[in-house]
Amino acid sequence: MMSFAFSAMVQVSLLTTGANTYADAHKQHVDTGRPMVLLVGAEWCPACVQMKNNIMPRVAKQGVLEKVAFAHVNTDRDGRVAKAVMQGGMIPQLIMYRKTPNGWRRHLLMGAQSPEKIQAFIKQGLALDEADALAASKANQTNSVSYQKSSE
Repeated sequence: MMSFAFSAMVQVSLLTTGANTYADAHKQHVDTGRPMVLLVGAEWCPACVQMKNNIMPRVAKQGVLEKVAFAHVNTDRDGRVAKAVMQGGMIPQLIMYRKTPNGWRRHLLMGAQSPEKIQAFIKQGLALDEADALAASKANQTNSVSYQKSSE
C-alpha cells in the first residue's frame, strides 16, 4: 500500500511539473519556439529527488514552467542524452537551451536550488529570449529599409 501511495505521489508530481521526455520537450521546443529546460538528475541522488519531487512542483504552481518546454533527464535511464547535455558530472543540473538569431545559447544552474532561484533563472532566460527576438526584428526592419532604399 505504501509503495502504491508513493507511486501515485510521483505520478502526480510528474503531471504537475509537466515532465516529459527529452524527445517530448525537444518537439515542443521545435513546435512552439519556447526555450527548452532540462532537469538532469538521478533517482539515487537525494538533491535530485528533492528537486524533482518537491521544488519543481512548487515552481510549476507559479506557472513559469508553462512558458518553456520542460523535461526530466535521468542519468541512469537516459545516459546518452544526459552525457550530451550535462556540463561536468555534478547533479542535479538545470539547463536552459534558447535558440537566438546568433545560434544556440545554453544557461546552467548546478546543484539543488530554491524555487525562487529557479523561477528567476527561467524568467531571465525568457527575458533574454524576448530581447533576442526584438533585436532580430529590428535587424530585419533595418535590412528591409536598407534594401528598399537601395532599390529606389
